[in-house]
Amino acid sequence: MKKIVLAVLLLLQVSAVVLAQPQQTAKELHETAKTFMRQGDYDNALLVIKRAVEKDPDNLEILKDLAFIYFLKRDYANAMQTGKLIIDRPDVDVQSFQILGLTYKAIAEYKECRKLYKKALAKFPESGVIYNEYGELLAMDKELNNAITQWEKGIEVDANYSSNYYNAVKYYAQNPQPDLFWIAIYGETFVNLESYTARTKDIKKIVLEAYKKMYANTNLLDNLKNKNNNSFEYEVLNLMNNSISLASNGINADNLMAIKTRFVLDWFEGKQEKYPFRLFDYYQHMLKEGIFDAYNQWLYAAESNPSAYDWWTKTNDKQAEAFKKFQNARVYKIPAGQYYKK
Repeated sequence: MKKIVLAVLLLLQVSAVVLAQPQQTAKELHETAKTFMRQGDYDNALLVIKRAVEKDPDNLEILKDLAFIYFLKRDYANAMQTGKLIIDRPDVDVQSFQILGLTYKAIAEYKECRKLYKKALAKFPESGVIYNEYGELLAMDKELNNAITQWEKGIEVDANYSSNYYNAVKYYAQNPQPDLFWIAIYGETFVNLESYTARTKDIKKIVLEAYKKMYANTNLLDNLKNKNNNSFEYEVLNLMNNSISLASNGINADNLMAIKTRFVLDWFEGKQEKYPFRLFDYYQHMLKEGIFDAYNQWLYAAESNPSAYDWWTKTNDKQAEAFKKFQNARVYKIPAGQYYKK
């Protein structure tokens, strides 16, 4: 009898200790689940996120992560079920559509995915993310000519979202008749928005090759043949023609620096008033700061000629360091209304 009483007392003590322990809030459980997600432990992430849902079943952020964890676990049925419930909420956001879109793409439900993105764009007509995702869907479905329309629209309405530039550059570069001018413009814009990723290295090389092909013509305006008239493109190429002789021995970081310097001096004689353009303002600012050469070496030589770039940074260490500090401190932002590819 004493043993039974002692056992009951011990059980009560343990229960009291458990009850005395603070219960994790939904927010704390959510953070724990996200930690498991980052570690790639999706089983534990799912276990914990479900507990968070029990505590706060209407929390959009928690439900989005629940859907995303299902997606990461390749449990597409539950990912889809959860995602569909989320996108019908009045507080739905862009990311909610993005997560469900990833699920549809994973199971090749392209028809449903199209409907989803159209619904998303009706609600978020200025979302560069959705235009990019829609373009990638169309590319997956082998509709590249329709895909570029979405990426271009994304650039127009959401100029600071980098992935639309990336996909547009890849599209134009792989075209049988590559659009060299816009490869150069979009490519350079991309690397300033997204400066240190594997994609950056890829685009840097493509931009340099575009300049090489562009300057294969002794008259840069020849690049406008068989294209719709674009006054911005004409004005830029016409001014760049002023320095065509600098490319006579080939294109590299050094002579592109000289070509662009001459271009900036000409452009800011009045063209900037008709066509304000962030990239060209950036050129002018770096020229004034004495770091434009470092920028061009980073842009054109770092990937295409690493040994030459290494030598340049060692012999110009102060400018290289000044550019690095400048680049790390700034946020490259493009104002609205500077879309000229029409």
